[in-house]
Amino acid sequence: MTDALKRLSEEGVAIWLDDLSRKRITSGNLAELIDQQHVVGVTTNPSIFQKAISQGDGYDQQLSDLAARKVTVEEAIRMITTADVRDAADILRPVFDATGGRDGRVSIEVDPRLAHHTKPTVAEAKQLAWLVDRPNTLIKIPATMGGLPAITEVIAHGISVNVTLIFSLERYRQVMDAYLAGLEKAREKGLDLSGIHSVASFFVSRVDTEIDKRLDALGTDEAKAARGKAGVANARLAYQAYEEVFTSDRWSALEKAGANKQRPLWASTGVKDPAYKDTLYVVDLVAPNTVNTMPEATLFATEDHGEITGNTIAGTYEQARADLDAVEKLGISYDDVVQLLEEEGVEKFEASWNDLLKSTEAELERLAPSEG
Repeated sequence: MTDALKRLSEEGVAIWLDDLSRKRITSGNLAELIDQQHVVGVTTNPSIFQKAISQGDGYDQQLSDLAARKVTVEEAIRMITTADVRDAADILRPVFDATGGRDGRVSIEVDPRLAHHTKPTVAEAKQLAWLVDRPNTLIKIPATMGGLPAITEVIAHGISVNVTLIFSLERYRQVMDAYLAGLEKAREKGLDLSGIHSVASFFVSRVDTEIDKRLDALGTDEAKAARGKAGVANARLAYQAYEEVFTSDRWSALEKAGANKQRPLWASTGVKDPAYKDTLYVVDLVAPNTVNTMPEATLFATEDHGEITGNTIAGTYEQARADLDAVEKLGISYDDVVQLLEEEGVEKFEASWNDLLKSTEAELERLAPSEG
């Protein structure tokens, strides 16, 4: 084993785990990952909870109690998921305290069926923050056009946010603008800006998966040469945008009022194509003040053979722009790709949520007490 994860942390990359289950919590596994693998945060999404609840019997006791109370399936899901997030937040609380609230965070997502609706998203975010009732929670809001004003409003209420499903550079700039607008509203209300935190989850591997599929359909030598470059290039240019926004005069005024930068978070960092190194979206995206949320397999691959050589984003912007331009010149529309990925991202989370509803309903029926 190398100590690549320690070196990654020392380079300013916060290592978060992209997974949560009750078994991870009760077995001591999450505490061990914090202690041994430098994990300082956890992200969840509907797919993660669907997988966790459908496997094993870790939720049977709570489901049995919920069935006895005849709660609705949606209430059952909220009780189960918020319980896991609350317990994980308690395990991570020492990290939260040690980092002044920067890390030690657990993310929970608003109902993905609300993704395009602003007011219900704001209401759901407030409800989730109240239900979990832990200062080290991040409420996940998708970066849809309906989500952007919701991000501003939720931040203005003093609730910390993880903005999810960001694929395009233009949308990422809109996300940062929504965050700053929320901070400005919070400042007008007299809220303490130092207690508000945010990350912006910029998705990486899905960009390569979609663009590579289109490159493979072309089949030319130029297309083959462009494979596997767009995801990292896109993320590196996002970091360039982050550097621009968080050195602006607008930001400086908020920083003086105690505000925290919204860190870029590299999401979807599990490598899908076996032709690529399995640590690609970790080792090629090392830069200060970032977060990398990894599936467990990527975490251990990085620990085992990840080569952390310092900042791998600085000085790459010209090449990153050239890599994206090369794809565009082959007739593959960047705008078309990122729009499709956003739509598919929302649809996938909606599908997982619906699967979660069905499997939880089946469990409630199975565990319902007989009448009498």
